[in-house]
Amino acid sequence: MGTKENCRNELRTAIRHLSDRCLYSASKWAAEQLVGIEQDPSKFTPSHTRFQRGSSSIRRRFRTNEMNIASTPTAGVSYVSTPTLLEEEDNDAAADSDFYLMAKSYFDCREYRRAAHVLRDQTGKKAVFLRCYALYLAGEKRKEEEMIELEGPLGKSDAVNRELVSLERELSSLRKNGSIDPFGLYLYGLVLKEKGSENLARSVLMESVNSYPWNWSAWSELQSLCTTIETLNDLNLNNHWMKDFFLASAYQELRMHNESLAKYENLQGTFSFSNYIQAQIAKAQYSLREFEQVEVIFEELLRNDPYRVEDMDMYSNVLYAKECFSALSYLAHRVFSTDKYRPESCCIIGNYYSLKGQHEKSVMYFRRALKLNKNYLSAWTLMGHEYVEMKNTPAAVDAYRRAVDINPCDYRAWYGLGQAYEMMGMPFYALHYFKKSVFLQPNDSRLWIAMAQCYETEQLHMLEEAIKCYSRAANCNDREAIALHQLAKLHNELGRLKEAAFYYKKDLERMEVEEREGPNMVEALLFLATYCKAQKKFEEAEVYCTRLLDYTGPEKETAKSLLRGMRIAQSGFPSMDVEHFPL
Repeated sequence: MGTKENCRNELRTAIRHLSDRCLYSASKWAAEQLVGIEQDPSKFTPSHTRFQRGSSSIRRRFRTNEMNIASTPTAGVSYVSTPTLLEEEDNDAAADSDFYLMAKSYFDCREYRRAAHVLRDQTGKKAVFLRCYALYLAGEKRKEEEMIELEGPLGKSDAVNRELVSLERELSSLRKNGSIDPFGLYLYGLVLKEKGSENLARSVLMESVNSYPWNWSAWSELQSLCTTIETLNDLNLNNHWMKDFFLASAYQELRMHNESLAKYENLQGTFSFSNYIQAQIAKAQYSLREFEQVEVIFEELLRNDPYRVEDMDMYSNVLYAKECFSALSYLAHRVFSTDKYRPESCCIIGNYYSLKGQHEKSVMYFRRALKLNKNYLSAWTLMGHEYVEMKNTPAAVDAYRRAVDINPCDYRAWYGLGQAYEMMGMPFYALHYFKKSVFLQPNDSRLWIAMAQCYETEQLHMLEEAIKCYSRAANCNDREAIALHQLAKLHNELGRLKEAAFYYKKDLERMEVEEREGPNMVEALLFLATYCKAQKKFEEAEVYCTRLLDYTGPEKETAKSLLRGMRIAQSGFPSMDVEHFPL
């Protein structure tokens, strides 16, 4: 059987297993990958072409060597048999099945304790899993209610899931007895993670995905426990194509964006039309600040999946950064009409109001996103940015701290904390947070520039360290064109005229390429004209002076004076005859 047909059959069976166990998020993910597999052309009919994107610019961009990988598995992939193991192992009496169907109905109606009660005497693995899963969700539901009752929807609370202790005891016993299935292991890993037993949780989740690799929820929980590349490399995972999805996602979280892109490119050999893969590629490109490509990908995603809300908040960030008012307005109206009670929708609308300068309204929507999901990282970070704009630094600091509590690897929140403390005139604290942000995102020029500016403050005045930071920024594709100019100014301030001239010249070349005018160009021309005259490079100095004559400010008179001086020096005439030389 061919590679694609294997994947297709495995996913179809996995979707049934996952849905039957109420793992709907994992089931949805599997279904999205199923329709992402390129169809057999002989089976195509006009009604089956919704996901056909053969002419896609994205597909051409990321599917290099397509002819070599389109019909072959990615490196190291082994194909285990289609997942049918669970139905045979769980052949209980018909009564068990009837009870299970009733419990599943209660579960789907979010009546978790009723579902667990119905299955209290059932011993089949499937029934045990659903009973424990229902109890876990009942505990989570109660925890959320307590948090709202005690502190409000955005406040901190010591509320905990009170079912964790009994669930850990039962699932641990089942694992020791060997009477737990891969889904039970997934739930056990989830419970251990909630209780802070991360090492054991990793081992249990690894057992789960090795036994049943099609549960994306288990992979996602395992990934959240792999915060370093060393931890990731220590995992002993079976070879399977699902492992490649896991590694691609893990690399992205570990900021190994090029490695992640390479994995997704290989996966596109089989999952040619997967919207999930397209979105993940967009995320990696976003982290690399390649906004033009990100915009193209999201536009195509919306054409093929017009009611998609997932990941669209990232698209709104790109439109915000590019100041695309009309496109962001259109996106905000689109998601509002699709599903206005999604955290992503609220963040998109918040970005829209922020771009319009209506920061109070923007904060209102970010707070609404947090009412829907208190752990929605982007909302905390973006709300912190809005408070900075409103000069409400205590509120900004609180929002950023909540963001780093949720994800200590969020460089944007650390950067925001640095900005907030810099605004409060506390550069030592600001420097500490800027250092954390550049450690997490070393290829972002904005972070290096922020740290350099911190070193330049009166309290610190560490100009050598500032120069090092600006140099890093210049090597990280400084889109704002700040680093070169600042390097030139600092070297000039320190009396290193040769280095200053080098950076002024580079900055001037960049401004010419980008067709930018302004005070920075005048400053560069003035310095270079003076420097070249001092070095007796009169021809070069004259070129710079001639360009300064096009300006109307005091720089024009300075250029005239420099030209007179150079002509005197070249002619050897006495200074009293300068007035006779026409300009």
